[in-house]
Amino acid sequence: MHFLKHILKDINKNIIIKFFKKRRINYIMLIIIPFFILFFSTVATLAPQKYELEVGQKAPEDLKAPRDIEDKEETDRLIQKAIESVEPREKMDPTIQIDSKKKAERFFKGIDQIRQMEEMSEEEKLILVKDKNVLKLSEKELLLLLTIAEKDLKNIESYTYEMIMQVMSTGIKEEEIEKEKKNIESYFNGIKEFNASMRLLGSQIVNHSIQPNRFLDEETTEQKRKEAEESVEKVIIKKGNIIVNEGERITKEQLKILTNVGMTKQEGQDLSLYLGTALLIIMVQFLLIAYLYVFNREIFDSLPKMYLIWIIFLSVYLVSKTTYQISNYVAPVATAAMLISILLDAKLAMIVNIGMSVLLTLNNGNHMGFFITTLIGGTIGAFSGAHTHQRSNIFLSGLLVSMSNVVGMMGISLINHYEWYKMLVDSFYGLLNGIFCAILTVGSLPFWESAFHILTPLRLLELSNPNQPVLKKLLLEAPGTYHHSIIVGNLSEAAADAIGGDDLLARVSAYYHDIGKLKRPYLFKENQLTCENPHDKIGPRLSAKIITSHVKDGIEMGKKAKLPEEIIEIIEQHHGDTLVKFFYHKAKTEEKNDQLNDDDFRYKGRKPQSKEAAIVMLADSVEAAVRSMPEPTPEKMKNLIKKIIKDKVEDEQLSECPITLKDLEKVATSFQTVLSGIFHERIEYPEMDTKKIEVAK
Repeated sequence: MHFLKHILKDINKNIIIKFFKKRRINYIMLIIIPFFILFFSTVATLAPQKYELEVGQKAPEDLKAPRDIEDKEETDRLIQKAIESVEPREKMDPTIQIDSKKKAERFFKGIDQIRQMEEMSEEEKLILVKDKNVLKLSEKELLLLLTIAEKDLKNIESYTYEMIMQVMSTGIKEEEIEKEKKNIESYFNGIKEFNASMRLLGSQIVNHSIQPNRFLDEETTEQKRKEAEESVEKVIIKKGNIIVNEGERITKEQLKILTNVGMTKQEGQDLSLYLGTALLIIMVQFLLIAYLYVFNREIFDSLPKMYLIWIIFLSVYLVSKTTYQISNYVAPVATAAMLISILLDAKLAMIVNIGMSVLLTLNNGNHMGFFITTLIGGTIGAFSGAHTHQRSNIFLSGLLVSMSNVVGMMGISLINHYEWYKMLVDSFYGLLNGIFCAILTVGSLPFWESAFHILTPLRLLELSNPNQPVLKKLLLEAPGTYHHSIIVGNLSEAAADAIGGDDLLARVSAYYHDIGKLKRPYLFKENQLTCENPHDKIGPRLSAKIITSHVKDGIEMGKKAKLPEEIIEIIEQHHGDTLVKFFYHKAKTEEKNDQLNDDDFRYKGRKPQSKEAAIVMLADSVEAAVRSMPEPTPEKMKNLIKKIIKDKVEDEQLSECPITLKDLEKVATSFQTVLSGIFHERIEYPEMDTKKIEVAK
């Protein structure tokens, strides 16, 4: 026996390991398969057709740019022209002018000091002057400075300072220094008060004093050249523009452009295109998976729902690509957002729409106008599709998408100064887009609901129709149960709405919760039209078995009728494992057995797992109890409702569902409100004498 337990344990362990391995493989496939479908379909659009081309060859057909491409040769030519047009910037060094003047001042000061040494001979003075000859004048010029009149020396000194300031204040470049020296000589030659020797002396002093003080400003010049380069707009060959006309001989420059866009076989594979496409697709997949993992683990942990998301994504993506031949703006991108919003979640639909817009914009030549309209239109489709209760509302969502497309396209057209004709055509296609999205959504929605067993508000409303086969059969064969179910539905809807549950699911589930009674409708009190009760003739154990079996029968009938899993679960859970007290106590009395096993008199269903299942359980018990009251009053109903809820709590029937005590208070209040409207006091009308009425006639 111990050995057998180990074997069973190992078998269970292997089953669990295989399950998780299989689950892991499914998630890997959910990443790999969409990636390759998106990758190859995108590359097929972006990768151009390749040709065997060479310089001088005639173009086999009009060779058009597969995408926006920069004409680098022309751009470089314009950049070079702009750089050459920039004049070199120069800067002056004011310290050089000051130093030159100070140098001349020191020189003249030294000459003046030596001239005042009267005790020294001219030869001795000349020797001293030579030591201070910073201006590198000739011996003859130095001697002239020592011997000329004081007045003439002062004039030369004055002219020297004036010329240094005048010439250097505007700046002198290295290559201009000789020209300036000649100008200075010409200037001194024009001074009539000087003789020839003094004119030569003055020009020599100034020419030996001045220095270049204007230089090339390399930093500023380089900055201006850079600004000129940046101001040049790139020459772009737009997608679809002809690079080489058919029959035209291909030039070297054209061949280079064709090679850059990957249209020549010599170029080989465009690895950057493949790598860039792969990175964008990976980012979109990461965005979607990360959002689900962080914000919606329920969907992330559901493989069918994950498959549903990717199948819708890929289907709409491929359909959208085929519409490019008509117009980019016809692409029904919002269809994915509308479907996922209705089937799963509106916020998730917005994330899907972002990813779809990014990838389709990439396929569309990175057209920003297309990206803006699809992003806005899909977002509107997502939140307008949430909580849709009628299929006609989907067309309203489509019209909202159409309106957003038209407004968006008009705004983009006005900003870009498009022609009115183009704006009207694009707006027309945007209008068609929303209608197209609505048609695709309505047409494909039943398929998604059926294939992936998704319960939408639309499906619930269809199931609530009295002409549904099961409900119609319930009305004809078990009218009491049908009436009971309708009231339970009203109670459940009000209660679910009060606590923020799914009111539509609660109501429709209540309609079907007792369909198991159709197997033996006459054995249930509400369907017995006479005072005779079949249970009086059979034992309490059999009666309890018959009563509790309607849950099992209901599950079987629900599956046969292909009811949604959520409704079947509520059918299973609406009694939990409650004790059938009447027959239990009857059995104890008849069998006189105080140790009676109560498991034989309990329902075999699961306890409620959701708020909606708990509400249907409570509404079912409350409706039956209130209906059996002889004279229901608001106070009596209130006390009875509280007692029933208290009994369910104490029996731990609500221990497995996320309903709180605060929720139960709201449920009790909503039950009382609905039941007060049903069992209200009626006005007693006085009897009328029909004979008098006949006489009056």
